[in-house]
Amino acid sequence: NVKLVVYLRFKKSSEVCNFNLKLNEASYTVTCLYCLQVRKKMVEKYVREESMIRGPQFLTTLRSHTVWEHTPVKLYCTVEDVYVCSFTFSNMYSSGIPYRCETDDTAQYTAVAGNIHGQVSTQASVIVKICPPLLSSAVPMLLEIKYTKINITFLETFGSVFGIEGDTVTLAATMTATPNLANLQPEAQWFRDDHRLSDSKWVKIESARGKTKLTLPHLNKDDEGVYSLRVVTKGGDAVHSAFVSYGPPPVPGAPGAPMDIKIHDANRDYVIVSWKPPNTTTEGPIIGYFVDRCETGTENWVQCNDSPIKICKFPVPGLFEGHSYYFRVRAINSHGISKPSRMSDPIAALDPTEFERLHAIKLGGKLDVVIYHDDVEDGKKVPGTPSKLRASETDRTYVVLSWKPAPYQGQAPVWYYIEKCLAESGAWQRVNTQVPVRSPRYAVFDLAEGKQYLFRVLAANMYGTSETSEPTEPIQTQELRGVPSAPGQVVATRETDTSLLIQWAEPKEPNNLIGYYIDVCVKGSKDWASANHKPHKNNKFVVQGLTTGETYAFRVQAINELGLSDESQESSPLSVKAALTTPSAPYDIALLACDGESMVLNWKHPIHSGGSPVVEYYIDKHRHGEHTWREINIPPIKERLFKVEHLSAGAVYEFMVYGGSLAGLGAPSAPSKAFHCDAWTMPEPGPAYDMTFCEIRDDSVVVEWKAPVYTGTSPITGYFVDFAKKGSDEWHCSNESHVTGLEVGVSYVFRVRAANAEGAGKPSLASNPVVAKAVEGTEMTCTVDEESGDFILSFESCQITESSHFVWKKFYKEITDFSKGMVIKTEGNISKLIFKHPDQGDVGCFSVAVTNTDGVSASHEIHAEELEKMLAKSYGIRHPVIPLKTQLAYKILERGRMRFWLQAEHISSAVTYKFLANNNELSPTNPNHASHDVEAGIIEFVLDHFTEDSEGTFTVQIEDGKARGQSSLVLIGADFKAALADAEHQRSEYVRVKDGPHFSEFLSVHVGDDCSVALICLSTAFEFEAYLLRSNLIPEMASTGIYKATISDDRGKDQSQIEISGRLGFPFRSPGSSAAELAIHSTATGIQLQCHMKYYTEEMKIHWLHVERKLSHSEKVRIGGTPAMATMEIIEPTDRDKGLYHIQIIDTDKTYSRTIDLSGHGKPDDIDNRGKVLGGLPDVVTIMEKKTLSLTCTVCGDPKPQVTWLKNGAEVYTDDQYLVSLESGKFASLTIKRVSLEDCGRYTMTVQNKYGGESVDIVVSAYKHGDTIPQAKPTLTPKSIIPPKRPIEIPGPKVVTPAPSSAPSHVSSPAGAKSPTSPKGLKSPTPARSMKSPTPTKRK
Repeated sequence: NVKLVVYLRFKKSSEVCNFNLKLNEASYTVTCLYCLQVRKKMVEKYVREESMIRGPQFLTTLRSHTVWEHTPVKLYCTVEDVYVCSFTFSNMYSSGIPYRCETDDTAQYTAVAGNIHGQVSTQASVIVKICPPLLSSAVPMLLEIKYTKINITFLETFGSVFGIEGDTVTLAATMTATPNLANLQPEAQWFRDDHRLSDSKWVKIESARGKTKLTLPHLNKDDEGVYSLRVVTKGGDAVHSAFVSYGPPPVPGAPGAPMDIKIHDANRDYVIVSWKPPNTTTEGPIIGYFVDRCETGTENWVQCNDSPIKICKFPVPGLFEGHSYYFRVRAINSHGISKPSRMSDPIAALDPTEFERLHAIKLGGKLDVVIYHDDVEDGKKVPGTPSKLRASETDRTYVVLSWKPAPYQGQAPVWYYIEKCLAESGAWQRVNTQVPVRSPRYAVFDLAEGKQYLFRVLAANMYGTSETSEPTEPIQTQELRGVPSAPGQVVATRETDTSLLIQWAEPKEPNNLIGYYIDVCVKGSKDWASANHKPHKNNKFVVQGLTTGETYAFRVQAINELGLSDESQESSPLSVKAALTTPSAPYDIALLACDGESMVLNWKHPIHSGGSPVVEYYIDKHRHGEHTWREINIPPIKERLFKVEHLSAGAVYEFMVYGGSLAGLGAPSAPSKAFHCDAWTMPEPGPAYDMTFCEIRDDSVVVEWKAPVYTGTSPITGYFVDFAKKGSDEWHCSNESHVTGLEVGVSYVFRVRAANAEGAGKPSLASNPVVAKAVEGTEMTCTVDEESGDFILSFESCQITESSHFVWKKFYKEITDFSKGMVIKTEGNISKLIFKHPDQGDVGCFSVAVTNTDGVSASHEIHAEELEKMLAKSYGIRHPVIPLKTQLAYKILERGRMRFWLQAEHISSAVTYKFLANNNELSPTNPNHASHDVEAGIIEFVLDHFTEDSEGTFTVQIEDGKARGQSSLVLIGADFKAALADAEHQRSEYVRVKDGPHFSEFLSVHVGDDCSVALICLSTAFEFEAYLLRSNLIPEMASTGIYKATISDDRGKDQSQIEISGRLGFPFRSPGSSAAELAIHSTATGIQLQCHMKYYTEEMKIHWLHVERKLSHSEKVRIGGTPAMATMEIIEPTDRDKGLYHIQIIDTDKTYSRTIDLSGHGKPDDIDNRGKVLGGLPDVVTIMEKKTLSLTCTVCGDPKPQVTWLKNGAEVYTDDQYLVSLESGKFASLTIKRVSLEDCGRYTMTVQNKYGGESVDIVVSAYKHGDTIPQAKPTLTPKSIIPPKRPIEIPGPKVVTPAPSSAPSHVSSPAGAKSPTSPKGLKSPTPARSMKSPTPTKRK
C-alpha cells in the first residue's frame, strides 16, 4: 500500500483542481473536488451568519504608536455590530486614552466590544520616548489638529409629513457650504430616531453636491419617527429634523398592523418571532395575533398558529434545515383582522454551532485546509457526555437550552436527547423522542407557567448513547406579570405654533416595557386620535400637526409584549401657541409735553410680543455729550405714557425704551430724536398720540387717537386728520375721523393735528402705513342665544397675531363699564360681546377692532325695531312653554275611578308636575295614583273617588327644567253630571259583576242568512244562551219595541233591555249580495265610481281599494253614498290615479268584492279644460281709505274662460270706480280706485267656459287714516265648482268581477265571544261596560 499525501493551496478562482502526478514512470491525473465543497461551505457560512445575530467584529483594529513625549495620540477602532451593548477601553497601567503623552503612558491598550452573543477585543501598544535636547530644540512640537470650520446653511428643508399606508414619501433638502472646498465636501447622513439609515428595499437615499433626498417608497408603521438629516463636516455638523407620521389603519374597525418584526434564536428547525403591538385608540381591544411564514423564492404564506396568541412573541417550529424564510404578523379583534405587518428580513434555519466543528489543518508552509472534525476522525466510538448545560433564554412556556458537546470521537453522526423533570419530583421525561436534535441548542416548549424544571442531555450515535449530563440548576419559567401599570401624570407644554411637548411619569410597574402610545383629543370632544402609531421609548414626545389656537388634551398608554396598559389621566387642556420669547423693541418715541424740568414721552408697543403680553417698560436716558445710558425707572412702567422728571433745563436728551413680558426683557428701541428740555409756551395744542384704525374699507377708514397732553392756552375745539400716500409729502386734510375718498389698494399714512382758538397745533407722528382695502370676512353677527336668551355680537377675525387682542366699542368709545352685565369672551380668533341683561338702553352702534393686524374690524348698529324683536325672542327662550299635543282630558275607568291625562310634545325624565282640583292640590299617594311616560309624553293622574264634591276645575301644572306648562279641564253643570253618572254606573257595574248573577253579554241583534233576526244575551254563570226573538224582518214596524231579559237567584238579579225602532228592513238586510258591478260617473270635479245595491248606510263595513291600497276619505278622495248606492269620487284625477279599483262589502259571514279597471280611462278632457283659478287672490284684504286696491290672479281653461266679478252678489262693471280686465286670457284683475267704506263687502270672481268653472270669494274691508288697523278674521272659503253646460260622456270601462271571498261561517252564540255592535236605530238603556265617557267641550 502506498500512502500519497498532497499539499494543496486553493485559489479563489478555482472550482475544480486538476494536476498530474508521476510515480515510477506511471502518470496519474488527480481531480480534487474537495475545494468545491469547502467553497460551498464557506458560502453557506456567510449566508447563515448574515441572517443570524452574532457577536461584534472589529472592522478596523487598534494600531500601535511610538511617539515623542508631550505629543497627542488618538487610538481608534471600528466595530461592525448595531447590537453592541458595552464598550470598554483600558490599559494595564491606567484607564482612559492619552491625549498629550507622558512617559508613564507607555502601555498596552485594549478595546473590548461585547453584546449578548459574545465579545471581541483588540490591542495596541503606545511607546512614549523622551525627546533629546538637541532634537527638541530643532523639531517643533506638534500642535493640536484644528479643522477648517465649514458653515452649512440649509436653503430648502422638509417639514412634518402625515401619510397613510402605501404612500410614497420624499424628504429633500438643499444646502450650501461656506467655504465651498472641492476636496472637503460635507457628508449627508440620514437618521430615524437616532438610528442611521442606509439604502434598502424600504429606504432610498440619493445625495449629490448641495442636495440630498430620502424616499420611502411604501410608507409603513415601521417608517414612523423623527427623521434627521445631519450634514457632517470636519469642523462639526448641521442638523434638521421633522416627524413622519403613519396614517390610520386601513381596515375600518380592525386594529392596525403590528410592527418591528424581529427574529431571535434561529436554529435548524425553529426560530422565535417577536413584534410590537399596534395602538388601539379608536379600535376594539386586540384578541390575539397570527404569525405567517413564507419560504424565500415563493409567495405562499402559511399560517403558523391555529388560534390567536396573546403575547407578542411566538416560537415557530417545524422549519426545514437549510431553508430561508420570511415572517409577518397580523392582529385580530372583534371587528376583523388587520393588514399584515411588513415582512421580516430573510432568516435561514441552520445550526448556529455548525461552524464550531470546522478547524484548519496546517499542511506545511502557508498551506492549510478547513475541514470538519467528522472528516478526520476514525473509529466506531460512542460519543462523549455533553457538558455545561444551561438555559440561554426563558419565557412563560418555553426554555432555550444550550450545551457544550463532548470532543468528537468518531465519524458517525451525533444527535442529542433532552430530558426534563419537575423540580423535586424526580420523574424524568424525554422531550424529543421522535425528532432527534443534531445541534447543541434546543428550545423546549409546552412548559407550565411559573414552574421549576431540571434538564439534562445525552448524546447518541449509531454505536450507542452517552451518559446523561449533569442536571441543570432549577430553572423557573416566567410568570405572566401582565401589562404595565398606567403612566403617571401627563404634562403638556408649548413647543411651536403647530406642536406641543408631552411629558409623563413612567409607570410604577413597567413589566418589560416596550414603549408608549400617545393619544390626542380636542377639548370638549371625546374623539381620541393616535399621535403616534409606533411605540415611543422615551417619556417625552412632541405631538406634531396640531391646529394653531386649538385646545387639546392628551393621555398616554404603556405597552409590553402582552398589550396596552390602562390610559393615564388626561392632561390639563392646553392651547397650541408658540413658546414664549422676549418681545421685540418698541419704536417711535414721541415727546408730548415739556415744562423745562420734565418731559412726557410716548412710544409704540413692540410689533412682536413673543407670545405673552408686554406689560412692563423700562426707559434709559442719555444726555447729549455723555456716553453713558442711565436708567430712569426702577419699578416697571405699565402704560406707554411716562413723565420723565428731574431734567436740566436747556439740556438735550435721548431716550431708549425696553419692553418686558413673562419671557423676559426684550431688545431696546432705537435712540429717540434729540429732545431739548425747553418749556413749551406756544398757544396751540401739542401733538395727539396713539392713533388706531378700524372700519378699513376699499375707499374709507376710521381713524381714532388720544387727545394731546399739552392743550395750549385754550381748550381744544377740534381736530384735523391729514393723510398722504406712502412715500409722498403731499398731505390732504379731512375734518372728520371717517376719512373717505381713498383709492383701493393704495397705502396711506395719517397724522392728527389738534386745534383750539389759537389755531392748529403740532402734528402727531405719522402712523404706520394702512392699505385701503376691505378685508374679507369682516362681518359681525348679532344673534340671540338659543339656550340662555342672551344677546351675542360675534366677530371672527380673519387675521390674528400672537399679540393681537379685541377692542369692543360703543359709538367708537371703548366699553369699560360692565356693571350692566356685558361680558367679552374671546377664544382663538373669535370674540363675543354678550349682553346678559339686555334692555332698551342697548340701542346703538357697536364696533370691534383687532390690534396688530391689517386693520381688521367690524361694526353693527342695533336699531330700536331690531331690539324689540330680539327682546321678545329672548323672553321666549328664558321663559319657555311646554308644547302640548292634547289638553287635559278624562276617562272613566273600572270601579268609577277618574283618569285625568294629557300628552306633551316631549318631556324629560326630570319632569315634575302636580294636579289641582279647585286650586287644592290632589295627593298622588294611595288611593290616588300619578305617573308619566317620557317616551310618549303622557302625564296622568287617577282619582280614586269621583263624587258630587268633585265638581269644578281640574288643573295640571308641569315644570321641566326651565320650561313650564299648564292645562285645565272644567267639569260643571251637565258635563259634570254626565261624567258622574258614568262613574257611578261603572262603580255599580263593578259591584254587580263581582257580587251577583249578571249577563256576560247584553241583548244584541243577530241577522241570519235567511234574513231572520235573533235577540241574543249570554250569562256565564248559568252557561246558557237565550234567543228571545226570531222573526223575518219586514218593512213594516211590527217588530219594533223594547225587549227585556232578566236573570236572578237568591243573591240578586240582573236585567238587560234593547229598543228596536225605525224601519227594520234597511239596517238588517245583508246588502253585499245585492251589490251591482261598479259604474263610472263623471262629475264637475272628477270621476265618481258607483256601486248600486238594495240599500246603503254609513254604518256598513265597506272598504275602497286602489291597487291593493286602502283608500280613506280626504280632499283627494271623497267616500260616501246614497240610500241606494255607495260612491267614491276622485277629485282632479291624474295618471297616478289609473289602475284597478275594488270595493269590499263586509257582512258578518262573507265579504263581497267588485272591481273595475281605470287603466285606460284617465280624467276627461272636459274636466281638464274647464275654467280654473290657479291662485294669487287672498281670502281677506284690509286697506286704508283713498288707496287703490288691485285684485289679480291667474286663470286658465280651454276654450278661454269668461271672468265675472260680483260684489255682494251683484255683477261689477268697468266704470270710474272699478276697472275689470282679462289680459291674454290668463291674468284677470279687478282694480278699485280710491277705496271708501262703501266698497267693503264680499267680492266673488267667477271663471267659466262650456266645460264648467270655479268661483272664489274675497272679503274687502277698509279703515280710516289714523285708525287702528282692524284685525283680519279670515274664513276658509273653498273654491266653488261650477258644473258644465252639457253632460260629460265617458266610454264604458272594462269590468272585472272576481269571485266573492267567503268569510268564516257565523257561530250564533259562541261562549265568551263578544257581541257585535248594535246597528243604528237600536238603543239600549244600559250602556256597555267598555263605553268611553264623552269629553265635554271646554266652556269659555
